[in-house]
Amino acid sequence: MRLPIFCLLAVGVWGCATERSASVSEPPAVHASGALPFIENDYPRALAEARARGLPLFVDTWAPWCHTCRSMRAYVFTDPALARHASRFVWLEVDTDLPSSAAFLEKYPVEFWPTFFILEPKEEKALVRFAGSATVAQLEKLFEDGERAYRGAAQGPEALLARGDALYGEGKSAEAADVLAQALAEAPADWSRRGRALESLLVAQHGAKRHEACARAALAELPRVPPSASWANAAGLGLSCALQVPPETPGVKELISALEEKGRQALSLDLAMPADDRSGVYELLVEARTHAGDEAGAKALAGQWLSFLEGEAARAPTPDARSVFDSHRMSAALVLGDPMRAVPAIEQSERDLPNDYNPPARLANLYRRLNRLDDALAASTRALTKVQGGRRLRVLSERAEIHLARGERDQAARTLEEALAYAKSLSSVQASPRMVASLEKKLAEVKGQRAP
Repeated sequence: MRLPIFCLLAVGVWGCATERSASVSEPPAVHASGALPFIENDYPRALAEARARGLPLFVDTWAPWCHTCRSMRAYVFTDPALARHASRFVWLEVDTDLPSSAAFLEKYPVEFWPTFFILEPKEEKALVRFAGSATVAQLEKLFEDGERAYRGAAQGPEALLARGDALYGEGKSAEAADVLAQALAEAPADWSRRGRALESLLVAQHGAKRHEACARAALAELPRVPPSASWANAAGLGLSCALQVPPETPGVKELISALEEKGRQALSLDLAMPADDRSGVYELLVEARTHAGDEAGAKALAGQWLSFLEGEAARAPTPDARSVFDSHRMSAALVLGDPMRAVPAIEQSERDLPNDYNPPARLANLYRRLNRLDDALAASTRALTKVQGGRRLRVLSERAEIHLARGERDQAARTLEEALAYAKSLSSVQASPRMVASLEKKLAEVKGQRAP
């Protein structure tokens, strides 16, 4: 299941994209392409600077495979309007693909991509942990909330919001959800943080696996939130949670239907929301139709979704920005049963972004589905020269599928053994137990299929 405002590591077929290469030779540096002076992949340096300057530390944890991360980097963090906030924080971005990021991730676990932290540098305490995309205006409110928490100046509902943020930052999703629900209950009707608090509540409930509570909270609170990107994101989050409620639960069909209607409403409204978020709503509506067994409805929506994405890609100002839409173009094309429709765009991305592992990795999957197995294996080889960290395991898993399609079971087994050996070199925060178990299961199946 993919959520509309962020990426999950354990999802689908190349569900996310990259803005730049995750090259092992890339040194820590100040990120110069955006409006904010981000330090890249050097937590000790950023922490020392924050302590020396007496400032909180803002951290963007991202991954090269995450389309929402990439959208933030291509369309939001580059906005000149953010430059005036440069002196409010010390800024750090952490590429979670890099093995060197393991120590940070062990201290500050990430479930969803992107996740933004605001840290108190002396005690290294998470004051804010916010998962998902944000507009410039939403980021500015997040900055205010982080500074208020840093100063200990929050009162009333803002104090509860700060407490909920801190609990979520500590990984206490259920407790955070309870406090955030209290904040919404006690806040005045016109509370300016209501949309942000609702998004945080739903993410915390999702993290606590309170899927029905998440869906029902979305439905109950949406009428109290003004039409906005937060409203659309909350509708998408609620629908995503509803689709994970056990089907035998009383009232679940009605719950899904009501939240589908909210999703359709989000698409019909002229909201100032990132195209990536709008695309995420399309994705969830397609998922809901698939969940209902409505193949025709899913394909009709996928056609609209793909047309929307193609239009956004045509308007993108740079190849990096255009490639934000590659993963969703691929997903929509697969729902339509027409993988070839996504191939030319991703081939163009590989030409334009030669250091990015995502285009060849996606092409390997698409070519396999098109039975272009030699092309698939070649694309996989190109991806493996660039990818590292947990995502390398996925490239190797797909490569094993290509070998199986070619009837090369021994090669498939050796590829899976290579993946498992590589996984042992990574921290468990980068080689998740779920991914390792999946590789082990696939290897056992391949060995069981091998001729005596």
